[in-house]
Amino acid sequence: MSECLHIIVKGRVQGVYFRAYTQKQAVKLNVKGFVRNLADGSVEIVANGHAEDVQKLVAWCHKGPMLAKVSEVIVNPHNSSEHFELFEIR
Repeated sequence: MSECLHIIVKGRVQGVYFRAYTQKQAVKLNVKGFVRNLADGSVEIVANGHAEDVQKLVAWCHKGPMLAKVSEVIVNPHNSSEHFELFEIR
């Protein structure tokens, strides 16, 4: 079963390679979508794929890369008309 989620990760998540590691993790899990920095210092992710794989990515987001200090992960269902071929950094 496929799942698409909108994820906001807060804390010290910019300038710590969060986007690059998220992309690496997503590719490993065969999750499509994107990751980008937001102006408020948080990171936004749209993740689409098998529900189990998307949930594994969400679990990873709670920790992030070694230098990150994640304080909050907000997850909501995402209805996108966009079709993702890969997982990209925006």
